[in-house]
Amino acid sequence: MSVVVARAAVPDRSVRLDHLRRLTTPTGLYEHALGTAPRVEHGMCVDDVARALVVVTRVPWPDAGVMTLIRTYLRFVRTAQRRHGALHNRRDAAGAWLDTPTTDDHWGRAVWALGTAAARLPAGPLASDAHRGVSEAMAGRSPHLRATAYAALGAVELLRADPGHAGASRLVRDARDVLPRTGDDALWPWPEPRLTYANAVVPEAMVAVGAVLADEGLLAAGLRLLGWLVAEQTVDGRLSVVPAGGRGPGDARPGFDQQPIEVAAIAEGAATALRFTGDPRWAAVLERCAAWFEGENDTGAPVRDLTTGGGFDGLEREGVNQNQGAESTLAWLACAQLVGAHRAATPS
Repeated sequence: MSVVVARAAVPDRSVRLDHLRRLTTPTGLYEHALGTAPRVEHGMCVDDVARALVVVTRVPWPDAGVMTLIRTYLRFVRTAQRRHGALHNRRDAAGAWLDTPTTDDHWGRAVWALGTAAARLPAGPLASDAHRGVSEAMAGRSPHLRATAYAALGAVELLRADPGHAGASRLVRDARDVLPRTGDDALWPWPEPRLTYANAVVPEAMVAVGAVLADEGLLAAGLRLLGWLVAEQTVDGRLSVVPAGGRGPGDARPGFDQQPIEVAAIAEGAATALRFTGDPRWAAVLERCAAWFEGENDTGAPVRDLTTGGGFDGLEREGVNQNQGAESTLAWLACAQLVGAHRAATPS
């Protein structure tokens, strides 16, 4: 199988960051919202700030406002870092960390975000700080599959800008030993008994790691698993994604409440598969993800608010959850960026 590395695409400049700014303070990003109003009492977390750092570092030609967001999110993640790669996750509005540093899923997302920032930011103090941060974080390892998958994506991003980075190379090789190859059950090849949360990051990491290491078997297995995951969550040509409670073999469909993060994860996986293979079927998956947010879903309701730039917190049987928290807003923004990037890079 030949690997095609597509030329870098320019993200869509029409993506609105209004609501993201509303949730952001000089120190971080509020996790939850009641409607569009930040819920200060619920504090902030690295999980969301890392996602935000990925989104804002993808913005082309960032203005002063976007640069302020980049500095804020990068500082938040860097402040969370502790020895041996571990990070705090939860922080209150006053700036106090509320938990013990670990290498749980937020660690993986931090590596992903710092690696992305180090690779995408122009040379200068911010890029250097992100490079130091990801180098420190990559000293850690996680027992969790998704954390490892996210971290592997960050290492792959860093290797694009710094091919000789020893820590990134080690992490990618270690991730190859953890990521699944194939399932024994052709009807349920997923490596877990149920689909749960941000599932597509697993095959996305398999694709990225397989491509970087020229491991044709892992790359092919990742593409097969990603294709199965998309098919498993497609009904009549539209996405019908895993609900918050997960989905196992034989569960009734559709399930609610469906989470925007699952759609964004599929979009991220499709964009990575498209970058490394050039196969146009992944572009069609990207468009399907965008369509889900626009209302081509099990309820027929848009899951984004064009007036605010926010994403709604879930697709319910009767419509959408009207709250516009950070995770859902970032899911919408990330998907819009990826689709816009592909459209901008595709000759009309």
